[in-house]
Amino acid sequence: MTHHHGAAGWALLDATVLVLLGLGAAGWAAGLWAARHRGPWPAHRTVLWFTGLLCAGVALVGPLAEAARTGFTAHMAGHLLLGMAAPLLLVLAAPVTLALRALPVARARVLSRLLRTPPLRAVTRPVVAGTLNAGGLWLLYTTELYGRMHTSAPVHAAVHLHVLLAGCVFTAAVVGVDPDPHRGSFRLRAAVLVGFVAAHSALAKHLYGHPPDGVGASDARTGAQLMYYGGDVVDVALIVVLFAQWYARPRARTAGPVA
Repeated sequence: MTHHHGAAGWALLDATVLVLLGLGAAGWAAGLWAARHRGPWPAHRTVLWFTGLLCAGVALVGPLAEAARTGFTAHMAGHLLLGMAAPLLLVLAAPVTLALRALPVARARVLSRLLRTPPLRAVTRPVVAGTLNAGGLWLLYTTELYGRMHTSAPVHAAVHLHVLLAGCVFTAAVVGVDPDPHRGSFRLRAAVLVGFVAAHSALAKHLYGHPPDGVGASDARTGAQLMYYGGDVVDVALIVVLFAQWYARPRARTAGPVA
């Protein structure tokens, strides 16, 4: 694959990513400080948040990100970090819950109303979220979009933004821990998760024999195997979390009052 990209465009993109990651870290710290009088915040959620930011950062900036612009296997490693691992970690950190604890009452109510608006409710329905996530990946790898994202910094940014946001929305719809009065039933979320796993695995098998234009056969096979088996690791984690939540919620409902 031939790559024609200006160094200035990629440098600006890297700088923007670093700023956004810094804002994500600073925003979390500010939330912890603002909510310090509301009781202790679980330390593991902070660890999850910063580990999720780290996964996104490794995928977007640095040696792996640079290698991903010319190599399919490196690109796929970045995809797994940005589109699967980071969303799972960030969602399980419960950022909305922290924001609601940290914001003044009036602003917290505004945030709650925003989360209940019809567009956000529609996008966060499990079937819609799963379709956007899996469908976006099929579109990326079976059209000319994959090649264009490596020759245009704006396209590259848009694709990666979609990958991260679609991954987060899908993860939140299936195993989210933040308040959601419209969360789908366990059966629906389990069915959507199974459908996504199937679509993701089918895409990996398709790429093994039909890589994007410009990707060498050996690189394609290695990248497709990484997508298949690496995706399985995150998928198993999603399944474990989903069933752990299903097991815990009936116990919470039947538990007696806490002393």
